[in-house]
Amino acid sequence: MPLQNKTIMLIEDDEVDAQAIKRIFKELNLKNNLDVAKDGEEAIRYLTQHLSNLPGLILLDINMPKTNGVEFLNFIKITPEFRKIPIVVLTTSNAAQDVLHAYESGAAGYLIKEMDYHKFVNVMCAAISYWNVCELP
Repeated sequence: MPLQNKTIMLIEDDEVDAQAIKRIFKELNLKNNLDVAKDGEEAIRYLTQHLSNLPGLILLDINMPKTNGVEFLNFIKITPEFRKIPIVVLTTSNAAQDVLHAYESGAAGYLIKEMDYHKFVNVMCAAISYWNVCELP
């Protein structure tokens, strides 16, 4: 099902990473709203307040305070209202155990945050176009 023009939710506690992703959205001229939560608890509150207009995709950092990414994934995947939202993990870890744990917890994708900005733009572009959430220029 096409999810074009649906909101994309970013769950990211690192302000620098969040700003980089916002900048990428602007550079790619995406029409989707990007709603940001700083941790899993804030994201859960957001989702429960937006039941009639849930995001089409969630981009999730794993290492966060309060409710971390794996705890968030576990909650989302057992909650009927939310479990169909695709969740793509964005992290700096490329450890095999972290990748496996994310997929076992219900992640639909796992992307490494590139340190090189242009590579990171390409990674983000590929991810969001794969999920058909947005219209790329």
